[in-house]
Amino acid sequence: IEQTAELLLCLSPTEVANLKEGINFVRNKSTGKDYILYKSKSHLRACKNMCKHQGGLFIKDIEDLDGRSVKCTKHNWKLDVSSMKYINPPGSFCQDELVVEKSEENELLLLELNPPNPWDSEPRSPEDLAFGEVQITYLTHACMDLKLGDKRMVFDPWLTGPAFARGWWLLHEPPSDWLERLCQADLIYISHMHSDHLSYPTLKKLAGRRPDIPIYVGKTERPVFWNLNQSGIQLTNINVVPFGIWQQVDKNLRFMILMDGVHPEMDTCIIVEYKGHKILNTVDCTRPNGGRLPVKVDLMMSDFAGGASGFPMTFSGGKFTEEWKAQFIKTERKKLLNYKARLVKDLQPRIYCPFAGYFVEAHPSDKYIKETNIKNDPDELNNLIKKNSDVLTWTPQPGATLDLGRMLKDPTDSKGIIEPPEGTKIYKDSWDFGPYLKILNAAVGDEIFRHSSWIKEYFTWAGFKDYNLVVRMIETDEDFSPFPGGYDYLVDFLDLSFPKERPSREHPYEEIRSRVDVIRHVVKNGLLWDDLYIGFQTRLQRDPDIYHHLFWNHFQIKLPLTPPDWTSFLMYLISLNSQGY
Repeated sequence: IEQTAELLLCLSPTEVANLKEGINFVRNKSTGKDYILYKSKSHLRACKNMCKHQGGLFIKDIEDLDGRSVKCTKHNWKLDVSSMKYINPPGSFCQDELVVEKSEENELLLLELNPPNPWDSEPRSPEDLAFGEVQITYLTHACMDLKLGDKRMVFDPWLTGPAFARGWWLLHEPPSDWLERLCQADLIYISHMHSDHLSYPTLKKLAGRRPDIPIYVGKTERPVFWNLNQSGIQLTNINVVPFGIWQQVDKNLRFMILMDGVHPEMDTCIIVEYKGHKILNTVDCTRPNGGRLPVKVDLMMSDFAGGASGFPMTFSGGKFTEEWKAQFIKTERKKLLNYKARLVKDLQPRIYCPFAGYFVEAHPSDKYIKETNIKNDPDELNNLIKKNSDVLTWTPQPGATLDLGRMLKDPTDSKGIIEPPEGTKIYKDSWDFGPYLKILNAAVGDEIFRHSSWIKEYFTWAGFKDYNLVVRMIETDEDFSPFPGGYDYLVDFLDLSFPKERPSREHPYEEIRSRVDVIRHVVKNGLLWDDLYIGFQTRLQRDPDIYHHLFWNHFQIKLPLTPPDWTSFLMYLISLNSQGY
């Protein structure tokens, strides 16, 4: 059965604001069903108000001075809602959690995944693995090459070129045979559409050799390969699979793609199982599978680094001093480390590997971002994990190979992890910027931008309106100074107008400065604004200091799937000119 998410309860922004710290009892008035929400600062957990024992209703536990537990009205069973564990009787059950999400309108949604643990369907007992039977080789960033018996599977191949326009570049030097490795793969998994996972420069090289290679992606709301036709790359064997269903590769090998609880419209993770041994790759998921994941897998890998956002490095004005930004980054990175360490402790994999964070802002014009955007150290995370558990850890280097059979039998086996040969180049020290910047620069002089009416055409195509926000867009040079002859204009998204001055009504305001080559490339090709925001190609100010989720979510995820029709736009202008307008 395909995994689905059922909406159980929706709370309005006002109801969300009225939630108190600790335990909240809430009811869906239309269905009569009851739920419990536990609030701890900004963190929320939720479950059905139904005891696992015999379905009794929970009420406040007056004996609990900490305000974390509830008591069943049938047999006095007690549930600690902060941990979702039953404390009376102790060590008995865990309560099934619901997925907590926020809608675009800032409503709070409670969702139930069904089935919640789809990997438990058709369970298989682990079989003994021969040495060399299962090998995992790290290539770069989030790219792993898995040998699984006589099959080879590759995760998220970003092995050449930039990501997010020109903002991210590979930190590690991939093995020199990376293209041969890709071509030898039996299947490729691409987790989501971000260009450090879906790398068109990499796939272009692969398509030149093996256009029919099987590629698997999850059935996300926005298709992973939404921009394939526009890219011009010929890949003929892309398979979109439903969530939560085992995909059988051969008698020993199967995999299952799961959705992210926070970004189900675009993010996924994967479980690979070979002879009953599970490998869990949560990739970039914020809350993979709504927080429900298999425990005691043989190998778990996840992101760890942080820094994959323009916030706060690209912001200025108000509180955004250099001191504030530095402290915020330090605090957030520490939070991420602690969260990953707790997750590993809870899931208890045999081996854990931090990956999907090995990028660098290498272009000289992004020197400030590189110096400011401090990322987590994988060894620091691994040391934190070792303090709190007996989980084995692996900090990978390009070309290093982990032999799962050896590591499971004897973690001290010197052949369990084979490091790359001595003298192997680990870190890149040069990047071929030229060809990629040439593509971006080609948009600057495009015919479209000789006509100021492109602004109305583009934002009408984008389809975002009826929202009280005024944005000033400024095209800039490399240093974010106004580009000579560039556009500087206002967009009022309340009525999608383009006024010469800010309106007199009360309104939130944002100023977005964007490097001219990137913004025009994005506009011309109808690309998502992640290239601008995550790629550090903007500088932003806002008044008041409010994150406009609806605006950014639309331009980062929800733009139309086909680009603007610039040919018809230009033809229309020619026809007007011929008529003397």
